[in-house]
Amino acid sequence: MSQENNLTDYLGKKVSQYYRHNILMLSESVKVAEACTVLKKKDVDEIIIVDDLYNPVGIVTDEDILTKLSESFVNPLKTTLGDIMVFPLISIREEQNLSEALELMREKKIRKLAVVSSSNLVVGMLYLDTIMSLVKKSLVKQQKQSTLWGVIWNLGVVLQFTGVLMFIPGVVATLLNEPLVATGIYLMSVLLIVSGFFMNSYGEKQPITLRGTAILVFASFIILVLFGMIPQLFVIPFDSSDPIELFADGFFESSSGLSTTGYSLLPNPEDLPRGFTFYRGYAQFVGGLSFIYLIVTAFYSEKRINTMKGFISGNVPHLKELFAIITIIFSIYAIIIAGLLFYLGGGGEILDDFALAFSALSTGGTSPDSKIFQDFTTPQYVVMIAAMILGALPFSFHYGFVRTKFLSVNLTKEVLVYFCLLTIFCIIFIFSMDENWFDSVFNMVSASTTTGFATINLEHLNPIAFTLMIIAMVIGGCGFSTSGGIKILRISQLAKVRHIFHIKSIKISESDKKDIISGIIILAPLLIMPLLLATYMSSIGYEFQNAFFDGVSAITGTGHGAGTVSFALDPFITIVFGIMMILGKAEIVLLVYIFVPKLMK
Repeated sequence: MSQENNLTDYLGKKVSQYYRHNILMLSESVKVAEACTVLKKKDVDEIIIVDDLYNPVGIVTDEDILTKLSESFVNPLKTTLGDIMVFPLISIREEQNLSEALELMREKKIRKLAVVSSSNLVVGMLYLDTIMSLVKKSLVKQQKQSTLWGVIWNLGVVLQFTGVLMFIPGVVATLLNEPLVATGIYLMSVLLIVSGFFMNSYGEKQPITLRGTAILVFASFIILVLFGMIPQLFVIPFDSSDPIELFADGFFESSSGLSTTGYSLLPNPEDLPRGFTFYRGYAQFVGGLSFIYLIVTAFYSEKRINTMKGFISGNVPHLKELFAIITIIFSIYAIIIAGLLFYLGGGGEILDDFALAFSALSTGGTSPDSKIFQDFTTPQYVVMIAAMILGALPFSFHYGFVRTKFLSVNLTKEVLVYFCLLTIFCIIFIFSMDENWFDSVFNMVSASTTTGFATINLEHLNPIAFTLMIIAMVIGGCGFSTSGGIKILRISQLAKVRHIFHIKSIKISESDKKDIISGIIILAPLLIMPLLLATYMSSIGYEFQNAFFDGVSAITGTGHGAGTVSFALDPFITIVFGIMMILGKAEIVLLVYIFVPKLMK
C-alpha cells in the first residue's frame, strides 16, 4: 500500500470517531470571572457560547480570556462572555470526514472545530493535534511496512548472490565425479536463487533504514545457515536417524562453516569426499569475507555507510571499491598459499591445500584431515601462521596494497596494538606450556586470530594457559576482518570508559558513549553466555572448565576444542552451540540495534 493511500484511509474516517465529548456551554451573559471558575472546574480550554435557545453563536478560549484580561481597561467582574467571544462559531458536522475538517482548519487558520449534530446542537470539539497524531501514526505504520518490504527485497539479493557463489564448489564436485556432493550443493544453490527471486518479487526495491540493515544482516545469517544444512545432511554420515538430532547436527555444521568457527562433530574429516572438503573450506572463505556486509554497501552512499561503523567495527574507507578488491586479494592469497603448501608438501591433495588455505585466511579452522598437521614442515607452519594473521588484519590493511602503490601499507595504531598483544601472548604461552615453543606459537596465533587450528591437546590447560587462551579468543583480531572476538578496535573504544570515573571533569561525546555501549553489549555476552552454558553442562556431567572454554571458542568464532563438542552432545546443546556461533559472527550488537534503534542515530 502506498503512503498516500494509507494516509487517505486515516483522513477518510468520520469526525464522530475522534472529537472530544467533554464540552462547556455557557450563555453570552455570563461574566468572565464566573466563567473562569467553571472553566477550571470542567478542565476544558474553551467555552461554546449559546443563546437563550441553546443555539451556538460563538466561542471563547482560555487564550481569549487571558488576552482580554491583560488589557488595562477591561473589568472581569463586569465583562461578559458575549463581549469577548469570537463569532460566528466555525463548526463541522459529525458525519463529515477528517480530511474536510483539516481543510476547514487550514482555510480558517484555526486549530479546533466545534462538532455539531444533524439537529445543529454542539456535541464536542475536534482538535488539530488529534488529526496530526493520526497522520504521524499513518507515517510510522507506512515506514514499518516500507522497511519490511525493503528488507525482503534486499534479502532476496543476498540469497541470489550466495546461490551463484555456491555453484563453484558444486562444479568442483561434478568434475570429481561425486554426484551426491554435487547434488546437495546444487540443490542448495538453486533453492537460494529461487527463494531470492520470490523475495525480489514480493519485496520492494527501495532504500532501507539502518535498523532495517541490521535486520537484513542478521536474517541473512540465519537463513543462509538453514539453507547450508542441505549439503551437510546429504553427505555427512550422521550417527542418528532421529529428525531432531539430524536437524541439530546439520545446523551445527552449517553454522560452524558460515560463521568461520571451524568446529566439527566429525572426528575424522578425511573420510569425507574431497569435493565436500573443498565446499566446507569455500563456505568458510565466503563467510569470512563478511560478504553480507559487503553486499549491503551496494545500497548505501559512502556518507551513510559511515554511520554503520557500530556494527561493521572498523574504519573502512571506500567500501564500494573494497567490495570487489578484497575478494580479488583474498582469492590471490588463497591461490598462493595453496600453491606453496602443495609445492612444499610434495604430492599432497590440491583440494585439501585449497580448503586449508580458505580456512586459514577466513580464520575458520576447519581441517580437511584430522592428522594433516602431523606431517607439516617448518616452512609450511610459517605459511599457515602468516595466513592466519593476514585473516585477522583489517580489510583496510589489505586494501592499502591496491588503493595506494603496491606494498604501501598503513600500519595503523590498531594493527600495531594487535601485533604487540600477539607477541606478549605468545611469549607468556611458551613459558606456561610444557610444549615445543613452535607449537605454542602456532596454537596461540590460532587462538588470537580466532582460527582454531590446534596441534596440542587443549583439555585441562593450566590456569595461566587457560586464562591466556580465553583472553586471546575474546579479544580476537582487528575490526572488519575475518576474525571473531570483540576486536581490537572495540577494546580501544572500551578504554574510553575510564573518563566516566575520572576525577577531573572530562566531557564524553555522544559518539564515544555509543562506542562504549556497543563494546559492553558485545563483551558481556562473550563471557556470560559461555558461563551459563558451562554451568548447565557441568550439571549433566561435563567438566566446567572445558565446557566454558568451548563456549567461549564458539561465540568468538574460534573453534578451538577442549573435548566437549562431539556427536555425544544432546540436540539442545548442539543447537545452542550453533546459535552462539551465529551470534559471534553476526555480532550481538545487531540485535540491540534492531530493538534499540536509538543507538544507531
